[in-house]
Amino acid sequence: MNPKSPDFAPELGDLSAETSFGDILSEFEAAQSPGPSGPIPATVVSVSADAIFLDLGRKSDGVLPLEEFRRIAGDDPVKTGDILHVNIAGRDEEGNYRVSLIKAERPKDWSALEAAFQEKRTIAGMVMEVVKGGLRVDVGARAFMPASRSGTRDLAEMEKLVGQEIQCRITKLDTAKEDIVVDRRVVLEEAVAEARQKALEQLREGAVVSGTVRNVTDFGAFVDLGGFDGLLHVTDMAWHRVAKPSDAVKVGDSLQVKILKINRETRKISVGLKQLQPDPWTVAAEKFKNGDRVRGTVTRLTDFGAFVELDPGVEGLIHLSEMSWTKKVRKPADVVQIGETVEVLVLNVNPGEKRISLGLKQALGDPWETAKTRFPVGSVVEAPVTSLAKFGAFVDLSEGIEGMIHIGDISREKRLNHPNEVLQVGQTVKAQVLEFDKEKRRIRLGMKQLEPTSADEFIAEHKVGEIVTGRVVDVAGDRLKVELGEGVYANCKLKAAPEASATRQTPVSADLGALTAMLSAKWKSGGNVGGGGGTEAVRAGQIRNFKLTNLDAAQKRIEIEPA
Repeated sequence: MNPKSPDFAPELGDLSAETSFGDILSEFEAAQSPGPSGPIPATVVSVSADAIFLDLGRKSDGVLPLEEFRRIAGDDPVKTGDILHVNIAGRDEEGNYRVSLIKAERPKDWSALEAAFQEKRTIAGMVMEVVKGGLRVDVGARAFMPASRSGTRDLAEMEKLVGQEIQCRITKLDTAKEDIVVDRRVVLEEAVAEARQKALEQLREGAVVSGTVRNVTDFGAFVDLGGFDGLLHVTDMAWHRVAKPSDAVKVGDSLQVKILKINRETRKISVGLKQLQPDPWTVAAEKFKNGDRVRGTVTRLTDFGAFVELDPGVEGLIHLSEMSWTKKVRKPADVVQIGETVEVLVLNVNPGEKRISLGLKQALGDPWETAKTRFPVGSVVEAPVTSLAKFGAFVDLSEGIEGMIHIGDISREKRLNHPNEVLQVGQTVKAQVLEFDKEKRRIRLGMKQLEPTSADEFIAEHKVGEIVTGRVVDVAGDRLKVELGEGVYANCKLKAAPEASATRQTPVSADLGALTAMLSAKWKSGGNVGGGGGTEAVRAGQIRNFKLTNLDAAQKRIEIEPA
């Protein structure tokens, strides 16, 4: 039958659907067999104490154990230049071909065929021709091999088998009808499985192997290591953070990978790419020191801070508490954004735990270091109101430094229940610095202190040397507190009283004018007119005349003396 006829096409359709096995088979045959299936001639190149080395006409030699040769050939001598017919059985650890003198036998009669069928033994056969749906094979009798069980992918490969000796297995035997069906594919699959198992057994954790990226997923990539896959997880692709595996590798890429873990029971293999590069954390401790000012890129934000990449594979954390000196940061996005380049200060390096603590606010500088010189007590500032609370108002002085105006320091005119009665957020106010506490980072301000008082008006309307009238409100030794007007108070220091003996020495015959002058002096000095001395004569509630001696507008201080 013509193998190219339409009747042949349906069988080939079934075969073409099994491309994956064909690919595996091609790889196996390319790696394991240097020539056609079946025995091939090989030339002995050397003989050692335990092996015979053969020239197969390929780049690698064949190795035949001497013990196996003697078991089959007996005591027949073997020497350099002899020709032996061998089968290819795979490769050894050094890459040489393992060969064998043993080959599948071809049954000579029906009893041998029946025994091979019952024992499921592999036999040899010669491919005679391509027929409808498959191949005709001579296994000591005429046998049929379906195209789908030939181990080929298309008609062209099937035609190449004609005239070759193959290994197969009998899957159907009908002696009465002389109907025999054989299968080559099962033999090849077993050979591939055996080769894979041997290759898997030779793999060792820590070894570096070559592979090809077969598939890329969301969590990593599968790398074909030669018949079996190794999983390259996204975390093992690079020391730096890889957002998507497809950013690092592509299907078809040839890679050198390191075997990280082998599970021989499940045949799962984990491989790594980054492990072939030095761990950047091994040099992080030497490169980054506490107090260093460095630059990096914000890679991700979390609830507790922002991660900054300082070097490929080396990230540091800016904690929320290290982002600002002057305000409480609730989320990192309020200060930094992903992809932003920032300058930070290295606070602590822990290479063992692969952690670096960074400070953003330290790199910007602490505004409180210079705040005291910019906002000394007594200075006047103008600033906008940022927030209102029941107990007072907060204003932004500069660079996030806030000052607080207590509700009692807002106004002199009336008692406030809430600052919003006279202030609103955004309003610019003028206030005086009352207190400065660097450790607690607090500045207390007052607005009412800048409002004109009765003392301010009094000082503005009078001059030093003027005589004014006042009421004594308090007496403390030689000092008086005198009220000159509503809310206006002055300090008065009394002069020392004259000695009492001087009074007694005054002539009895002194005239009335001299006596009047003496009494006046006594009043002025606060002495006792009765002559006892001291301050008993000056009492709270007395109204007297005083002379202005000092008017200090800045300190709102008024000083007087008896007139």
